[in-house]
Amino acid sequence: MDNSSNFDSTSSVDQNDHSVSETPEYSPFSGDSFAYCRTNSEVSILSETVDDNSYGSDPSPSPWMSAKHGAVLSRLGMKQRKHSLDGKSDDLDMLESELEMMKERFSKLLLGEDMSGGGKGVCTAVTISNSITNLYATVFGHNLKLEPLKPEKKAMWKREMNCLMSVCDYIVEFAPTAQYLDDGTIIEMMTSRPRSDIYINLPALQKLDTMLIEIFDSFQDTEFWYAEQGSISGNSNRSSHSNAGSHSNAGSHSNAGSFRIIAQRKDEKWWLPVPCVHTGGISDKSRKHLIEKRDCANQIHKAAMAINSSVLAEMDIPETYMANLPKSGRSSLGDTIYRYMHSTDKFSPGNLLDCLKISTEHEALELADRVESSMYTWRRKACLSHSKSSWNKVKAHMADTDQNDKNFVLAERAETLLFFLKQRYPELSQTSLDTCKIQYNQDVGKAILESYSRVLEGLAFNIVAWIEDVLCADKSMRN
Repeated sequence: MDNSSNFDSTSSVDQNDHSVSETPEYSPFSGDSFAYCRTNSEVSILSETVDDNSYGSDPSPSPWMSAKHGAVLSRLGMKQRKHSLDGKSDDLDMLESELEMMKERFSKLLLGEDMSGGGKGVCTAVTISNSITNLYATVFGHNLKLEPLKPEKKAMWKREMNCLMSVCDYIVEFAPTAQYLDDGTIIEMMTSRPRSDIYINLPALQKLDTMLIEIFDSFQDTEFWYAEQGSISGNSNRSSHSNAGSHSNAGSHSNAGSFRIIAQRKDEKWWLPVPCVHTGGISDKSRKHLIEKRDCANQIHKAAMAINSSVLAEMDIPETYMANLPKSGRSSLGDTIYRYMHSTDKFSPGNLLDCLKISTEHEALELADRVESSMYTWRRKACLSHSKSSWNKVKAHMADTDQNDKNFVLAERAETLLFFLKQRYPELSQTSLDTCKIQYNQDVGKAILESYSRVLEGLAFNIVAWIEDVLCADKSMRN
């Protein structure tokens, strides 16, 4: 398959919700701001289900297994069972099947999702990015409630993410290091160290990942439950972990409250289960816990978004994007916006956005694409008049450009407008340029950081939205 076929679904996801199940097909993200589904595969190439019975707790003393094999299995989270006198052959068969499964997974990675072996697969960076995307969809795609993850799902996420992240252990850079000899002589040697972007961002993302799982685990015994959409009685579909016995009159009170909430959300998030609470609302302790977790998830969302934005900013702009830029920034933006940006001495992006009266985030994303393409068109014209040169050549000439040049001024104003637009609509999906960067990116380290931060960003946003739904139901019942 060619590269473009893996990204055709990128723009097809709705931009106005972060629920992973908004679309009828497999979607790894909530649709509000994570519009990537860059593979035609509906299952993770690293997400085959493993029988839980094949795992034990103690390491195997079998002489057949070398220390190297044990280290590999430990890295993948595959537990090695202690052999009994009667079960040695069974355990060896299980271990062999796990090794065969590892071979199959890595073979698919190396083939670049081209099972024909004809070398038409996507590059390694895109393959790993798709693997993380599909794994996220497999583990969290059907998790639409504030409740702990199932143990097998949690184990799958941890095991297979460890497998994918192990690639980063071998992405290094060389740096000069002073070495002291026995006679006191100082010599300079080149030593390897983890690449700086991975060294900084990957541990941060893994910490954010752990915190999000802990937030799910904190909702063990809750004072709310869920009713499937369309059900008038919320009490009939209560979660098994809700404390049903805490209020003896829960059944009589939940009907009216649940029906009112369901009717309110029919046109908004009809695909999500509806949170229900008892008459009078939840306790102050439970409300405080919800607010605390909401604020925590919100900070995680901001941190993941910042990492994702920085990684995307470091990716090279593909030649394809530069070649397809419009010849005129004015034709891309439209006469109204162009006249406002060109004629005013003191450009006010906030006033311009107010005048445009953007009503939906889809309109905001469309405007962001137009502003961004116009910005690069003007920058290219400011450096190399009517040139189709690459972005690297454009960057090389930016410092020498006259800052009073009309194209330079318009490009700066377009950049300011794009910044204000993203601030006003912080949950916008990535623009066409960001999508193009991911599609043509060949840096494996950046692909891992981008996809990992993107899925954590979506998960954190979902948690915030689900907690807000519970707090909204609580407020309705208290009023």
